[in-house]
This record gives sequence, C-alpha cells and structure tokens, in this order.
Amino acid sequence: MNIPANLYYTKDHEWARVEGDIAVIGITEYAQGELGDIVFVELPQPGDATRQFQPCANVEAVKAVSDLYAPLSGEVAEVNGSLESDPQIINKDPYGEGWILKIKISSKDELNNLLPPDEYKKLIE
Repeated sequence: MNIPANLYYTKDHEWARVEGDIAVIGITEYAQGELGDIVFVELPQPGDATRQFQPCANVEAVKAVSDLYAPLSGEVAEVNGSLESDPQIINKDPYGEGWILKIKISSKDELNNLLPPDEYKKLIE
C-alpha cells in the first residue's frame, strides 16, 4: 500500500499535501481500493467554505457513494475539473493527477489534528 511520507492523513482516508497556504486534497490509495471503480465526483465550488472533518464533496463508486471530509478548514481555491469527464483518474493516480480540490488553509494549527504517515499506516493495517 502506497502511503507517501510527505502527506497528512485523516481517519476517513483523505490526504492533504501542504504547499504554502494551500492544501491539495484527495483520497488515499486505500480508500479508492475499498470504493472500487469511481464513476462520479461531486465537486464543491471555488469560494465554498470548508470545515475540518466536515463533508465537502462526494465520491460515487460502483459499490457506494462516500462523502469526502475536508482535512482542513478554509476556502475552496480550485477543483480538479478533469474528474468531471474522467473520475477514474482517482483510481489510477490517487496521489497525483487524481487530486480532488485545493483549499486555502485558514489555520495551519489544524494540521496537528491529522495523522502522520506512520500513524495512518497503523490505522489501515
């Protein structure tokens, strides 16, 4: 299972990569494996507010529909429009081209509420 060391994780299997005051958000390899083939992603709108650990998007797979919980509070800065026509990018590359949204972080202190890679690995073992 791929668990990149440069990311923060939630107990609900989202990841966040911090780039300055922006967090790139997606779902983990574990999550996309559990969901199966992803067929649709309901994205938020740029400018929408996010609250840590509250739903901010939906990922629909053949098996189930799952909420995406925001790892951090802030404002949606950008969404991955490529997912509208090809949501399976998430299955192919969940940590790269399959990112879902970018959030302008309102409080970096919230990073302390996320899991480092080693703790996330223990969670899914």
